Amino acid sequence: MSKQETYEFTPAEEIADEIAEDTRNGWSADPTVGELQLEDRSALRRVAGLSTELTDITEVEYRQLRLERVVLVGVWTEGTATQAEASMAELAALAETAGSEVLDALIQRRDKPDPATYIGSGKAEELRAVVLDTGADTVICDGELTPAQLTALEKVVKVKVIDRTALILDIFAQHATSREGKAQVSLAQMEYMLPRLRGWGESMSRQAGGRAGSNGGVGLRGPGETKIETDRRRIRERMAKLRREIREMKTARDTKRSKRTSSGIPQVAIVGYTNAGKSSLMNALTGAGILVQDALFATLDPTTRRAALEDGREVVFTDTVGFVRHLPTQLVEAFRSTLEEVTGADLLLHVVDGSDPLPDQQIKAVREVVTEVLRESDTPAPRELLVVNKIDALDPLELTQLRAAMPDAVFVSARTGAGLTDLRDRLAEILGGLDVEVGVLLPYSRGDLLSRVHADGRILSEEHEESGTRLRARVPRALAAALTEFAHAG
Repeated sequence: MSKQETYEFTPAEEIADEIAEDTRNGWSADPTVGELQLEDRSALRRVAGLSTELTDITEVEYRQLRLERVVLVGVWTEGTATQAEASMAELAALAETAGSEVLDALIQRRDKPDPATYIGSGKAEELRAVVLDTGADTVICDGELTPAQLTALEKVVKVKVIDRTALILDIFAQHATSREGKAQVSLAQMEYMLPRLRGWGESMSRQAGGRAGSNGGVGLRGPGETKIETDRRRIRERMAKLRREIREMKTARDTKRSKRTSSGIPQVAIVGYTNAGKSSLMNALTGAGILVQDALFATLDPTTRRAALEDGREVVFTDTVGFVRHLPTQLVEAFRSTLEEVTGADLLLHVVDGSDPLPDQQIKAVREVVTEVLRESDTPAPRELLVVNKIDALDPLELTQLRAAMPDAVFVSARTGAGLTDLRDRLAEILGGLDVEVGVLLPYSRGDLLSRVHADGRILSEEHEESGTRLRARVPRALAAALTEFAHAG
C-alpha cells in the first residue's frame, strides 16, 4: 500500500484521544513545541457536528434553489484542538450567515499552509472526492489565500473556492444599509479583488488596436490594453472615487462627534466580538430599538443614543461594528472612520459572549483591532469595562469559573435583564470618577452654563449672590474647560 493511501479521514471526536496518546509518548499537543508527526500533520480530518444539511425533502429542494452548498476546509497550524475546532465552527456560522448550507467540514494539521494549494496536492485530490460525494458547489477555506493558491485549488477541486476574507466581505455587503456602510464595503471588496482579478481562457488577455483591430491608419494601430488591464484600471478609478466619498462622509461624522464631545456628556463606546450581544445590551440600557439578530455582523452602521443613569447623569452610548478573529485588513481600513468612534470615547464597554467556549480569544481579537485603531489615530486608550453577556446560557459551574477568571468584569444578561442594575452602578461610579470638581461664580446672564451644570454635573453647593450664582460642582472635563473663565476660589 502506498504512503498516500495510509492517510484517512479521522472523525473529530477521535482527535482528543490521539492527542492524549501522543502526549503520553512524549509528543506535545502544542504544534509550536517539538516537531509534528508526519501522519498527524498530513491528515485531513472531518470536524463533526458542523453540517447544516436538512432532512426534510421539500425544504431541502427549496433551499437548493437559493443557497450555495459548501464544504469547509481549514489548516490547523497552532493552538489546541479545541481552538482549531472553534475556528471551524465560527467559519460554519459565517457561511450560514452568508446564506450557505454547510455539507461537510475538514481540517488538516500542518506546520504551515501549503504555498501552492493551501492543503497540499494530495489532500486537494481528497477534497475533490469529498466535493463530488456531497454535491457541493463551493469550497470555503479558513484563512486568507493568495491569488495563486485560489487558482491552483480551484483547478484541482473544479468548483468555486473562496477564503475567509471573501466570505466576511460578502456578509458585510449583505448587511450594509447606510450610504457610508455600502461605500466602505465596496471599497474593501475592490481592494481584495484587485490582485485576484482573473478570467478563463484567453478572454482576459484580448488586445485591441486603435479601432478594435481594424486598420485604423498611422498612429492608430497598436496592442492596446488587455481586458484584464482595462478592468483593473476601472476598479482603481472606482476605488479613488469611493475614497473621496468616504472622506467627505468622515468629515460629517467627525463634526457630529466633536459636537457630542463638546457637550460635556460622557461618551461610552460599546465594542466587542460579533454576535456578543452589543446591540441587545444597548437596547436594554437605552431602549434604542436597534436591530437584534442571532447572526454574525448584524450591526454594521454605528448607532448613537442618549440615556440617563440612576443618578440622573446623561450618557451617550454608541453601538459599533463587531470584530472577529483575523478581521480582514481591507475592512479595518475601509471602516476606519466608523471604528474611530472608540477614539473619542471616555469609556469602552467591552462586551464578551459568556457562552462562547473561548471568551479569552474573543477578548484578544477585539483588543488587537482597538489597539490598531488607537495607534493610527495617536489617541490614548480610554478606560475599558469588561461586560460578560449571556449569563443566562451558562450553568452555575461555568459562571463561577468565569467570575474567577474575570474578577473585574460585570456579568449580565441583556435578554433577561439580570445584572443590568449592577452595570448601571458601575457606569455611574466610573464616569463619576472622570468628573472634575470646580468652584465658579456664574453671572446671571450665563443661565445656559448653569443649566448645563445642573444637567451634566453633580451640585455640591449653590448660593445666589448679588453678582451671580456661586456653586461648587463635579462636572465633565469638557464642561469644566468652558467654566474656566468663571472659576472662583471662594
